[in-house]
Amino acid sequence: MSDVELLVIGSGPGGQKAAIAGAKLGRQTAVVEKVNMVGGVCINTGTIPSKTLREAIVYLTGLSQREVYGHSYRLKQDISVGDLSARTQHVIGREIDVIRSQLGRNRVALLPGTARFLDPNTVGVQSEDGTELTVRADRIVIASGTRPARPSTVDFDGRTIVDSDQVIGLDRIPASMVVVGAGVIGIEYASMFAALGTKVTVVETRDRMLDFCDLEIVEALKYQLRDLAVTFRFRETVARVERHQDGTLTHLASGKKIPADTVLYSAGRQGATEALDLENAGLQADKRGRITVSSDYQTEVAHIYAVGDVIGFPALAATSMEQGRRATHHAFGEPVPGSLTDLQPIGIYTIPEISYVGQTEEQLTESSIPFEVGVARYRELARGAILGDSYGMLKLLVHAEDRHLLGVHVFGTGATELVHIGQTVMGCGGTVDYLVDAVFNYPTLAESYKVAALDAMNKMRAVARFAG
Repeated sequence: MSDVELLVIGSGPGGQKAAIAGAKLGRQTAVVEKVNMVGGVCINTGTIPSKTLREAIVYLTGLSQREVYGHSYRLKQDISVGDLSARTQHVIGREIDVIRSQLGRNRVALLPGTARFLDPNTVGVQSEDGTELTVRADRIVIASGTRPARPSTVDFDGRTIVDSDQVIGLDRIPASMVVVGAGVIGIEYASMFAALGTKVTVVETRDRMLDFCDLEIVEALKYQLRDLAVTFRFRETVARVERHQDGTLTHLASGKKIPADTVLYSAGRQGATEALDLENAGLQADKRGRITVSSDYQTEVAHIYAVGDVIGFPALAATSMEQGRRATHHAFGEPVPGSLTDLQPIGIYTIPEISYVGQTEEQLTESSIPFEVGVARYRELARGAILGDSYGMLKLLVHAEDRHLLGVHVFGTGATELVHIGQTVMGCGGTVDYLVDAVFNYPTLAESYKVAALDAMNKMRAVARFAG
């Protein structure tokens, strides 16, 4: 006998959608989550707080309006942490209410506490007062998420040396900051604090940042960040960080020393699996806490699935949601047709934004795929002038022979929204001809698709003239 047909561990994006999918299939479903973490890291310390913080910063600093009203324009002169956190807490509270409502509406039981496996079908749920509830389940989905990876040599105190979960809880805006790691999270926070006027230094062991993105787009972002006085130290390693009464001193292996009020470590994420007692279920995680799954998100134990950040790349909220839905459907013999394709959009919420879908120029060149590039710059668009964005751009990569779209790369205002037009055309197997012939509202940023498509088409025509 089982207590529930589906037990989901974690209520982040993947866990929510897995649980709701189970309820929609008419299965008795329960979710285990800590009392103060409904919605997971995504809602409480990660995606939603950081993106809300970004919007508050862009608004209060007046950064997006400076091309129109002058570089000294600022909506609020003395921005405090309270100004930023007010908006963040409002959004977090609302999102938690939405999640609780969705689970309640679908009759999904929310079990407060921390989960650990007792055997492959039994999970103990330990509450804050130490009591443990035992739950048996036919199917289990692990969606426990991740936590910031913390080097053992670093003394985190949540004030002067912080990780990416702690940074939103700072009690003041630092005058200077060292960001260790130029991945997505590190660069997002570097751009936010630079916009606030913090003197930011980014330290990265690799020779470039965001190396999975289009090089031209990354160079455009780097230029904008340098304009905000961000200093980059590539091919550098942090040897140690000293904490002093009035700040920190970061020692690089090359001998450089960087003084700063705060150091933010963004050294990747670690799967939150250490408390799950996976061995009791016949499972194990790798050294980064990740669980290996099949293409259907099934673990080595047939009735146990894992989804979201805990299974590794791409570790995106949007992808995790779809993984959760697909895992539950497969668990109950109703698999979703097809699989998650490569056409998953990537959104990076730097200031300005980056978003792309499909392949990069470097990948296409390495694969010897002939392509043409079409570019539209926001400064050529009426909407770009209205918004005060002269640096934004949209880039289309088009197959030089069959004219299909191979990649869409956007930098600037609304990039994470704009990318979905290209994603849809690619998903439907469309060619650049559709964008050339389509009529877009005027004035809009979406019009950039037509401009870029015409640019690519004209280049292909020029080649065709010589090809005979």
